[in-house]
Amino acid sequence: METTSEQTREWLKSGDSREYFELVAFPTVGADPSRLRDCVACATWLKKWLKGIGAEAELVLPPQRGVSEEKAAALSVPVVFAELKGTEGAPTLLFYGHYDVQPADPLEQWETPPFEPTPRDGRVYARGAQDDKGQFFAFLCGLREFWREAGAEGRMRPNVKILLEGQEESGSTGLFRLLGEAEFRRRIAADVMLVCDTSAASDLRPAIVAGMRGVCHFTVRLEAASRDLHSGEFGGVAPNAAQGMCELLASLHDARGAIAVAGFRDGAVEPTAEELEAATAGAASAAEIAREIGTDPCGGERGVEPVRRGGFDPTIEVNGVHSGYGGPGSKTVIPCEAVAKLSMRLVPGQNPQRCFELVKEHLRARCPGGMRISFPEDSGLSSALKLPLGSPAMHLAEEVLSEMDVRGPVFRWEGASIPVVAALKETSGAAPILVGWGQSGDRIHSPNESFSVRQFLLAKQWGKTIVPRLA
Repeated sequence: METTSEQTREWLKSGDSREYFELVAFPTVGADPSRLRDCVACATWLKKWLKGIGAEAELVLPPQRGVSEEKAAALSVPVVFAELKGTEGAPTLLFYGHYDVQPADPLEQWETPPFEPTPRDGRVYARGAQDDKGQFFAFLCGLREFWREAGAEGRMRPNVKILLEGQEESGSTGLFRLLGEAEFRRRIAADVMLVCDTSAASDLRPAIVAGMRGVCHFTVRLEAASRDLHSGEFGGVAPNAAQGMCELLASLHDARGAIAVAGFRDGAVEPTAEELEAATAGAASAAEIAREIGTDPCGGERGVEPVRRGGFDPTIEVNGVHSGYGGPGSKTVIPCEAVAKLSMRLVPGQNPQRCFELVKEHLRARCPGGMRISFPEDSGLSSALKLPLGSPAMHLAEEVLSEMDVRGPVFRWEGASIPVVAALKETSGAAPILVGWGQSGDRIHSPNESFSVRQFLLAKQWGKTIVPRLA
């Protein structure tokens, strides 16, 4: 489905776009305590919107029993839970999305303010324009249209439960705690779970996600002297925390780019020939990836195809390193402290807790002399998700998407993670269907994130089309 200039103009005049702009304007950085008020305001807006389409909606706070005051503040980000009552005896759907977003920095690289949604050339630019506000809200707009039309015509409607959280980008801490509550698990029980927070294939060919890697992100701190020292007076004498951190991080991989942590890959389940064939059929080529990222796709273990490295193999990545002086000119110091942010992506068969302990053990064993290593924070741990290609839910998704697009869908094994989805699958008892409309050019997690009108309309069409087929 191509979107014409006229369709774009009409969409920009619509109620959908007005509400979408309102939603995206909330600076809902769920990991930032200073943005708690914004998260609560956004959750309240969503509750009101859901009530407006006929749902029973409420804000749910995770239990705070036995946590520190600092962690209790993080658990104050509300979860939005809503229910649309369908035809008696109809199946129950659970729809999951998240209203929190990544931090906007570096701010100087944004062409327009990150929380002032700006339409330009058929796209809307803002933090969260795609991930995940654009995707889940477009889906819900499609659900709203179906719900009203089916209600007016007396058609069958499924029961729909809607779960929108505000901490997906930082590990879903609050929602995981809620899933430990028997009453909440009972409330989210469902037959099918729908998630619209993934990517389509190139040129927006539909894609069904059949697997996602698990994730853990954490902080490593290295401390040496009691203060930054003069590099002339103490150079060659005092240990350098920045240099020590570089050595530690370099030790995580061998010369071929393979993970060098002993035992890290133990238990990892290899992809089947059928899975590799299906993944390769819908994958971008190395040349296409290079055009997109601006360099050769040579990260990870050399000699392994990108489709495998990006979806079926585990990773340890350095997300950021901070130490010493980085401003203009020079400041000749020996840094006394270095901090690194790391993330692991895990595959089926790997035990997240064990992998985390192995990485910490590896780094502790290599801590340079005169320095102290610590791990002051982590996001929690989530397992990988693997779905059977031949399930009824997969077949239904394939059928519906083939009606939407004559090319039919491809299957994808996402390298990215939605930490709580595997747990939601287990606790709700629902069969997951993960279909999204993201593209790598949307620049999620980067400055100038955007979502096209075409993508919004496809996600809306998907919501309007799949829900009645599940009634």
